[in-house]
Amino acid sequence: MPLPQVPRGRGRGVAALLCALLSLALAGSPAHARTTERAKQKAAAEAERAGLQQKLSALKRDISKTESAKDDAADTLAESEQAISDANRTLRDLTAEQAATNDKLARLSVEHDRLVVTVEQQKQQLSRLLRQQYVAGNEDRIKLLLSGDNPNRINRDLQMLAYVSQAQARLLEALRANLKAVEANQAEAQNAKDELAEIAEEELQQKALLEQEKGRRAALLATLSKRLAAQRKEAGNVERDEQRMAGLVDKLTRLIKEQAEAAAAEQRRQQELAAARAAKAKADAEAKAQALAKARAAEAAARAERERLAKAGKAGAAVKPAPAPVKPPVKLEPIDADEPKVAQQAKLEPKEEPATTPAAKPADIALAPAAPAGAFEALKGQLRAPVAGKLAAKFGAKRGDGPSWKGVFIRATEGADIHAIAAGRVVFAEWLRGFGNLIIVDHGGQYMSIYGNNQSLLKRAGDIVKAGDAIASAGNSGGNEESGLYFELRHQGRPFDPAGWVRF
Repeated sequence: MPLPQVPRGRGRGVAALLCALLSLALAGSPAHARTTERAKQKAAAEAERAGLQQKLSALKRDISKTESAKDDAADTLAESEQAISDANRTLRDLTAEQAATNDKLARLSVEHDRLVVTVEQQKQQLSRLLRQQYVAGNEDRIKLLLSGDNPNRINRDLQMLAYVSQAQARLLEALRANLKAVEANQAEAQNAKDELAEIAEEELQQKALLEQEKGRRAALLATLSKRLAAQRKEAGNVERDEQRMAGLVDKLTRLIKEQAEAAAAEQRRQQELAAARAAKAKADAEAKAQALAKARAAEAAARAERERLAKAGKAGAAVKPAPAPVKPPVKLEPIDADEPKVAQQAKLEPKEEPATTPAAKPADIALAPAAPAGAFEALKGQLRAPVAGKLAAKFGAKRGDGPSWKGVFIRATEGADIHAIAAGRVVFAEWLRGFGNLIIVDHGGQYMSIYGNNQSLLKRAGDIVKAGDAIASAGNSGGNEESGLYFELRHQGRPFDPAGWVRF
């Protein structure tokens, strides 16, 4: 709505308001950020996982240090199977990110429309207010005071002018805040659009990589099929696989215990530091209270002495002033005579020295159990099967001429979701000889569930999972001849029959 022209010499305040409104309306849009928030968060997450990944890689190397890298034909598949797993996990994460970002963009669009309507309403309201002020011909305060009119009318008009000015100021402030909100909304929406573009580009890259690695694995399988079949029949290989799994679980158990102990020690240290700080604060408060009480007592004594001297002077008696009580030397800051007495008193009080408490060490609890001890035991007989499929091998059954099964094998369609049987924390998620893409979940109380031969691992070490969460997808990695899931339950490092715990 166009605003009327204001004549010179009238309504200087109105002109100022119009200038302010014009500057707000013409404010430029913010520059687009080159780096999205998603990219920053992704980099931070990768840096955070780096330490844990180094520990697990070292643990894995320690287990395999006595084995030849070319002992097993399945090792040739390791690189491509890991790459397929990573690509599938990334694609799944990107799909979830894309859905969340689209939802965010939709919310921002609704909020933007609401803000635009509000800003337009506020502009129209301000325009009407300024027009009414112009039409009424309001004069400035100085001219009104010098008019010689009735003082009551002048006072009433001045109050009305004050109310109008306050209303204008409030309206301008609200308009300014909403214009800033519009800019912030536009910047956030642009960031979301940039993130969607990043996600789309990454999806294309990951899909291309996935197809490439699938082709590479198929070619390798074609050349290694006879060797893989022969090695699967060797009892010695199966025994070495079981020893490798036992060694991995033992080392993970020790690492979890060490981290839990370190976390408990750090918590105790923090509690002791907090108690020490509280005790110091209490002692300082008591010292301040004592110093203040002494200062007040000294002031009362000095006042009494002055009164005594004044009375003695009136009586004509020459009285020698009593010596003031000796105080211990106190470090004082210079006091300004014009400074308020409260500030002067603050300078007289003892100063608290800055705390020299050492910085807390970050507790390494990345693999600490996410569920309390006893929680998993309470679920005995109620756990759901990790994947839908046919039970092809049971715990304790003989493997031909080799050792008996330490877990179960469930035939399942390639790519079918593997679910965590209970809440816990992922403590291992890597390729391991004999088990392919392997994921292990710690449920607390030294209980672990183990999921092997997966096509893809959808979670990383350190992730917290809930019962039923998809943690992997079924496959035949590690040289397995059938698509499905190898599943184990262990307590204190020893495997036990899951039949009494899981409803297959």
